[in-house]
Amino acid sequence: MSLCASTPSSARAPQRENNQTQSSQKPSANKQSPAAKPPTPDQELQQSIDSAGNDRAALVRNLEAFLKKYPEAPQRVRIYRALVETYLQLRDTPRAADYAERIVALTPEDMSMTLLAIQLLERTGDEPQLRRATSYATRVLDYLDRGSAQEKSPKISQEEWEADKKRDRMTILLLRGRLYLKLHQVPESQKDFAASYALIPNASAAEKLGEIAELNKQLPAAIDQYARAFALADGAKGSPDRREIRQKLGNVWRLAHGSSDGLGEYLLRTYDEVTATPNNPQANKNAAAKEPYEFTLRRIPEGSLSLADHKGQILVVSFWATWCGPCRALEPQFDRVAASFEENHGVLFLAADCDEDETLVPPYVKELKPRTTLVFADGLDRLFAINSFPTVVVVDRSGKIVYRAEGYGEDTFEQALSTAVNQALAAPTPTPTAISSNR
Repeated sequence: MSLCASTPSSARAPQRENNQTQSSQKPSANKQSPAAKPPTPDQELQQSIDSAGNDRAALVRNLEAFLKKYPEAPQRVRIYRALVETYLQLRDTPRAADYAERIVALTPEDMSMTLLAIQLLERTGDEPQLRRATSYATRVLDYLDRGSAQEKSPKISQEEWEADKKRDRMTILLLRGRLYLKLHQVPESQKDFAASYALIPNASAAEKLGEIAELNKQLPAAIDQYARAFALADGAKGSPDRREIRQKLGNVWRLAHGSSDGLGEYLLRTYDEVTATPNNPQANKNAAAKEPYEFTLRRIPEGSLSLADHKGQILVVSFWATWCGPCRALEPQFDRVAASFEENHGVLFLAADCDEDETLVPPYVKELKPRTTLVFADGLDRLFAINSFPTVVVVDRSGKIVYRAEGYGEDTFEQALSTAVNQALAAPTPTPTAISSNR
């Protein structure tokens, strides 16, 4: 202001004239420049990534700011993946799990991300999260069950595809069993660990079954499972520590026997059993049978049983294995139900062993002394698609399964099985035509 006031008027006039001259020479100077276009969401996303550089914390801030501005952005699954990876690098498991679950919600068919979500939720230990993880594990198992050979890559053989599927199912059952155990759902966890071991004998499932048996004070079962876990532990990443298993086994052995005498010999025998190539006489038994009453089963300890001789009867079968802790617990209950129908000649109760190594059966039978008729499954488990132990089925007179119970439910099993048998007995006898239609 002071500078303008001291300037003479004669000096100011030429300046205005000069300004007018410049204005006439550059008419475009008075026009506004066109406004710059705002960046597209894709450009903003790229800017968010570029500006973060190698700073992971900055990348997280930028990506989350982008998501706050564009919560329904079509790129959000890709952004969630980047956030999962970055939070894992930052060792922030809860946030990584949060974004993994968001991906699962948007793309439930993404089994690899579902598995990662399960593993991350397992680490947190929060009950609601563990329950969600359990439901995700069940979803993966259902997906594996639905898978067909038509989906396999032509680069792998049918045998390789089936082996991979079996291994995947074994792993997920083991994982879900751990989740159930953390939720204190012991019967469910036992069922999953037993099913995992049945698919592929593994140290992790055997160790967990041993821990549950020890908790239930079933010392012989705990010793058997810990010995199997010790024999199968191979030191690989994720495999149980053999030294820890040895300590658990030693403690239980001393509780059962008063000293460590005989433990070394027992371990060597168990090692030979679980690592030997199984000699399984069941493998080709009844290969051509298409319905239950076409089967002939070997009795335990000797003899045979033709189910054709029992056609028209209700068939009740408990499928078990010597290494299965829940099977031990279920056996006396199954015996009691069988005894209650002893006078009814319209029903046949059988306990069918599914062990690959049948040399384990005689000591087991000698120890437990079951009263129900004992047989080897001899392919009947294959016909009924038994993939977990114990499993109990009731088969009606036409050969159709009308009741199926998997696992050990101590409170309800006897009543539920008795009811199922009575209902099957009360059902009308099918005509020969109806019977043949079930084949």
